[in-house]
Amino acid sequence: MKIVLFSAGEAADEAAFSALGGDLAVLSVTAPLDAGNVDAHEDADIVSGFAGCDFSAATLSRLPRLRFIAVRATGFDNVDLAYCRARGILVSNVPAYGDSTVAEHAFGLLLALSRRTVPCAEATRRGDFTFCPDRGFELRGKAFGVVGTGHIGRRAIEMASGFGMTVLAYDAMPSPDLQGRPDIRYVTFNALLAEADIISLHVPATPQTDGMIGAAELARMKRGAVLINTARGQVVDHAALVGALECGHLAAAGLDVLPDETLLRHPDKFFAPDQAPSAAQLRAALAARALASMPNVIVTPHNAYNTQEAFRRIVETTIANIRAFAEGNPINLVG
Repeated sequence: MKIVLFSAGEAADEAAFSALGGDLAVLSVTAPLDAGNVDAHEDADIVSGFAGCDFSAATLSRLPRLRFIAVRATGFDNVDLAYCRARGILVSNVPAYGDSTVAEHAFGLLLALSRRTVPCAEATRRGDFTFCPDRGFELRGKAFGVVGTGHIGRRAIEMASGFGMTVLAYDAMPSPDLQGRPDIRYVTFNALLAEADIISLHVPATPQTDGMIGAAELARMKRGAVLINTARGQVVDHAALVGALECGHLAAAGLDVLPDETLLRHPDKFFAPDQAPSAAQLRAALAARALASMPNVIVTPHNAYNTQEAFRRIVETTIANIRAFAEGNPINLVG
């Protein structure tokens, strides 16, 4: 069987995957799977890639031999599961690999915003050692609202507690073991919006979480609050976020994810005559550009997962997923 490993800008750890042995032939491609390169790999039995890959029906239909997709991430919202089910294509993911990695990135964004780190660093690079930004704020004593108390949310709670913050939590399915802890208070979603000084999002992309932070929710947030999103871009209405930041209702935002990231990475797609973006996609892209240019916003390019330790866990779990599929006992299946 032929395995094609799709990456973005760097080769996958082909040597590690080659250790699968047997009749599994491995090819590493330094680009995400998309409509432009799919036909070059029509003989693939197994494909593997990150969140930036296009696993839509339109692309997958051009892989006639495909039997298995090994997503090298926890989220799999970029996979057309209905198409896969209809054609008997199995899909696996990496259920947990970056609990600390992503939570640390969320706090990295928060600390950079709270102490104006980016403009300070930019000033000293220019040789301006007299630069004095607006005063920052301490985390200690602030109310930290965590939306989603799964693996990553729990790590974020640990970190918030370490900074001396009070913790408010919301989850559609509260964790029984967290509910009994004196340092965490589960509240309703609206109560969290109203009471938290900082809100950090740690929910998966589902129909229920799509647009869960919109104009109404932003208006309910405390004036001067900070929003951190290392979850998925579609959880937040970014056009509404632009408005909340411009009018001063929110103080700042730290974002590692944006909607329609494929379009943002490949702007030529905006002008492709056969796949013109929709009005909603154009609105989201304009909002993303506006947010990236705002001085009280930090945007990173979906990089929260990217540590040596997390990448090693991704590779190890993906190899185990592929080996289990090849042996007829697939694991970590989704959908």
